[in-house]
Amino acid sequence: MSTWAKVMESVVRERRPALVGYAYLMTGSRNEAEDLVQDAIVRTFARGRAKTSVVQAEAYIKRAIANEAINRARHRLVVEQRKPLVATPHSAPGHEHMVSAQADLETALEVLSPRERAVTVLKYVDDLTIASIAAILKLNDGTVKRYLANAAVKLREQLGDDAVNLTERDTVPVTLTESRP
Repeated sequence: MSTWAKVMESVVRERRPALVGYAYLMTGSRNEAEDLVQDAIVRTFARGRAKTSVVQAEAYIKRAIANEAINRARHRLVVEQRKPLVATPHSAPGHEHMVSAQADLETALEVLSPRERAVTVLKYVDDLTIASIAAILKLNDGTVKRYLANAAVKLREQLGDDAVNLTERDTVPVTLTESRP
């Protein structure tokens, strides 16, 4: 078995659940998260780029997940804009709308645009610097900061003033609230 095949097997066996959780933060949908991870794994190992370690492969997969989540959201927006005006709106909301109306992180993330959500997850889940996020998403540092600031304002509206502290220019701390049983 080749090195890349061993690395791929290890990633799928050991890191897939964590990658699905990561993708879920980007999308808010378990099914879409599963699809994103599958596509990212295939894309990572199908390009013939030899991945020499699980850590290297996982980092590449996470970048692919973030970029693909943004691309898919952009595509959905284009499709929605092109629908005829007589089309009926979605009558059955997803399962996430049936959950308690309590303002929690999952609900708060839903109000963010795909890029705001991506930079927020990259910053606070992956603990990346502004420069690293900019490099991954191919954006300017200032653009990343703008998306983080916009996300902070939206998160503050959803979670309250105490949950998001905007005093630091480079960070947007988020306090998670516990879900009611």
